[in-house]
Amino acid sequence: MKNRKIIVVLFFCFLASGLQAADPRPNIVYIIADDIGWDDLGCYGHPLVSSPNIDRMAQQGIKFDNFYLTTSSCSPSRTSIISGRYPHNTGAAELHTPLPEEMVSFPELLKDAGYFTAQAGKWHMGDAPRSGFDVIHDRGASMGDGGEGMWVQTLNERPRDKPFFMWFAALDAHRPWGPNDFSGTHDPLLIKPPVYLADSLPTKKDLAQYYDEITRFDFYVGEVERELELQGVLDNTVIIIMSDNGRPFPRSKTRMYDSGIKSPLIILLPEGIKSSPNVSKSLISSIDIAPTILDLAGIEVGPSFQGKSFTEVLSNPKMEFRNFVFAEHNWHDHEAYERMVRTKDYLYVLNLRPNLSLNGPADSNKSDSYADLKRLRDLGKLSPAQSDIFSIPRPFEQLFFVADDYDQLINIASVPKHKEKLREMRDILDQWRKETLDTEPDNLTGDWYDKETGNPLDKVQTRGSTPGGQAAMKTNQKGPF
Repeated sequence: MKNRKIIVVLFFCFLASGLQAADPRPNIVYIIADDIGWDDLGCYGHPLVSSPNIDRMAQQGIKFDNFYLTTSSCSPSRTSIISGRYPHNTGAAELHTPLPEEMVSFPELLKDAGYFTAQAGKWHMGDAPRSGFDVIHDRGASMGDGGEGMWVQTLNERPRDKPFFMWFAALDAHRPWGPNDFSGTHDPLLIKPPVYLADSLPTKKDLAQYYDEITRFDFYVGEVERELELQGVLDNTVIIIMSDNGRPFPRSKTRMYDSGIKSPLIILLPEGIKSSPNVSKSLISSIDIAPTILDLAGIEVGPSFQGKSFTEVLSNPKMEFRNFVFAEHNWHDHEAYERMVRTKDYLYVLNLRPNLSLNGPADSNKSDSYADLKRLRDLGKLSPAQSDIFSIPRPFEQLFFVADDYDQLINIASVPKHKEKLREMRDILDQWRKETLDTEPDNLTGDWYDKETGNPLDKVQTRGSTPGGQAAMKTNQKGPF
């Protein structure tokens, strides 16, 4: 198999390095940010954000320009990644719901195959996946405000006679934001907010603090790479860098647009595996991460994983991979039910709760950026893009030609010349929902927070029925690829 050639290359690369070890399999360091938007890094074209380490690693490795998550919500995104399954197929489709014990996680398989497995930083997946790690550092002041404080120490604690897998999870750049060593790195006066946010000083200051946290995340990514080099293992280590969902601002986090569902993905390969070009336009889903890591480690990818390995793309970034990626928006502080299918050129969103506004998560609704939008709303001065979060009713269907519509602002679902494309995208999404046994319960979990203030509602916080259910947890169907 072609995708096994990478393992062979790694083996001879390792031998050529002159290092000795009992097991030549590659080490894998997986680094996941919290709430960092896909285009909020220098290597993805942001003109101000300071991310020198990640930018350099993107030049040295492979930068993926079409990488998508299965949801724009913290814990469901992480449980989807670790299980390689869509949120409604995990039993953990809503925010703060734990991954059930019967779900297989890829670190378990790495550990069983002789890898030393460790985690440090944010967890947010429930207790069941803990069994896949030899060491877990997810609590305590030693993690630091950004959650990265134990990353280098965890690398130092590893046994030297085993290949290792590290799951390093930052709290950066999740709200709330406090002072850090990089505060003031970004000048608010130089910031141009996205078109759907207010072009005002409070919003710019909010974005500046967010960018400062990205710079802190970038610093610790660099520290990990330096430690790997000091230990003499960088040349046999794969480093994967990504985010769990979009930026924590209105019309981003929790949304099905690129501002919420698209993620950066940078993969730094061991020396000896050279890819040209170092930018991939291949369409990749976050459920493909688990099979790819297992494939790199030479471990058979079992049927429970709904994603597929893209190791061949690592050796040939020009190759095409997926035709479609799918995502879902379930409860995250508020009742919601959206489904999405994305191709390279089109985005289709189905909203089965069009009577509900999509203001955003509670932490974002407490922000200065949200307050600015409310101020403009009350003055009657919102632009169409800025008014989106308050709109009721919402479209049942949305179709965007993203090749010409970067921010997905113009819904072309009702334009006659796009009728055939609308039908095609609708049918593909319907096929995915049927094959993966997606469901729409009548009693979805309702709002727990006030959409205007972000404060908890004066009510008993009870959960309704979760999309998917037991049948969806048992199916391994993948849907269209």
